[in-house]
Amino acid sequence: MLSSLSVARFLLFLLIFLALRRHVNSQPPNSLPPSESETLFTIMDSMSSDHQWRLSYPNPCAPGSSWPGIECKSGPDRFCHVSRLDFGSPPNPSCRSSASFPRLIFSLPHLHSVFFFNCFTRSRTSIVFPLARLFFNSSLQQLSLRSNPSLIGSIPPGISSLKSLKILTLSQNQFTGKIPTGIFQLSNLVHLDLSYNTLTGIIPLQLGNLKNLEGLDLSYNSLVGSIPATISDLGLLQKLDLSSNSLFGAIPDGVEMLHSLSFMALSNNKLRGPFPKGISKLQNLQYFIMDDNPMFVPLPAELGFLARLQELRLANSGYSGNIPESYTKLMNLSSLSLSNNRLTGEIPSGFGSMPHIFHLNLSRNMLMGVVPFDSSFLRRLGKNLDLSANSGLCLDPADEFSLVKTGVDVCGRNNSGRGGSLIHPSKKSEAPSTNHYRFCFCVALLFQFALFLGLHNNRLPL
Repeated sequence: MLSSLSVARFLLFLLIFLALRRHVNSQPPNSLPPSESETLFTIMDSMSSDHQWRLSYPNPCAPGSSWPGIECKSGPDRFCHVSRLDFGSPPNPSCRSSASFPRLIFSLPHLHSVFFFNCFTRSRTSIVFPLARLFFNSSLQQLSLRSNPSLIGSIPPGISSLKSLKILTLSQNQFTGKIPTGIFQLSNLVHLDLSYNTLTGIIPLQLGNLKNLEGLDLSYNSLVGSIPATISDLGLLQKLDLSSNSLFGAIPDGVEMLHSLSFMALSNNKLRGPFPKGISKLQNLQYFIMDDNPMFVPLPAELGFLARLQELRLANSGYSGNIPESYTKLMNLSSLSLSNNRLTGEIPSGFGSMPHIFHLNLSRNMLMGVVPFDSSFLRRLGKNLDLSANSGLCLDPADEFSLVKTGVDVCGRNNSGRGGSLIHPSKKSEAPSTNHYRFCFCVALLFQFALFLGLHNNRLPL
């Protein structure tokens, strides 16, 4: 038999359960839990002065009364919960000039995505996390802070506690300091963008921990050191942008393991050759942008075997030797820039047969010979063809009237003042002999004397 104490406990539990059920059932549909609602009002009051949020939108998740820039989802507890917040870009709430980063967003337990675009523009602020214990169970999957010129300081190591994070975008802000290694503990990350900041130091070796990463953008910072060899562990990587830093050394051989890579940008660094021998294994690569690096090696013929390549930019990097014939096999190529290098030899004639090419820049090299493009090709590219500053190049006279400025002269025409071609393809002596001039002079005198006699005879009376 149950003791009287046990019965009392059971009755107390039943009364509490019924009271809670009555409270839940009494809540209006699509309502937030009181604690979550209060957190949201506090965030909005500090961030935006567009409305008196508590009065204008007392039930933020209700249909017809929902806020701009907010998304809610129903939970198993019959309450609605905030799942997404957007600030800074219309029609989303604008940000106060005095707004600071709201640490309370990490206290919204069901928040999946938060965006701050062009929000912190006047008053300096930085990312601040609450005590770690308050957001260890955070369900945040996407954190995007972009184009916030007053968002300063370092990226806090506490960001490693957002274990569910899949997309981290901290682009076009004023972050300084080193990339915290804690970021590379976020094993669920699919996209990492830290571009357009002033980050310094090296790219940590722990980069290889992000096995699920598909997009990596660290461009336009002040990073130094070499590209870590552990990048070869990012087997799912599709986009890699490390351009406009101060990286040095060679492209690591392990890059050939990135079989999913479709976009690679390494421009404006201090990288040097040679290229990885296995770079031709990147058969999904469509864009390879590597201008402005002191490579000083011959152009790698292996790039001509990247069948899906659409854009290839290798300008201003000291490449030497001939343009590989293999480049004419890139049937999907639409843009090729090899300008301002030390390339020699003739232009491969196969470029004129590439069906999708619409931009070709071979200017400022040491190329020579007759331009191998017909007038149809010249007209198709028009201003997108630049062959200028190649003193050994000239244009076939048959294409002189294509009305396209290629940057070179017609073969045989001396226009040295314009920097054009001085090539004269005729193998015969170009300087007429002295006897030739004497013969022409005598013929001219005889013609004038005969003409004089004819006119004189016509004037005689009949």
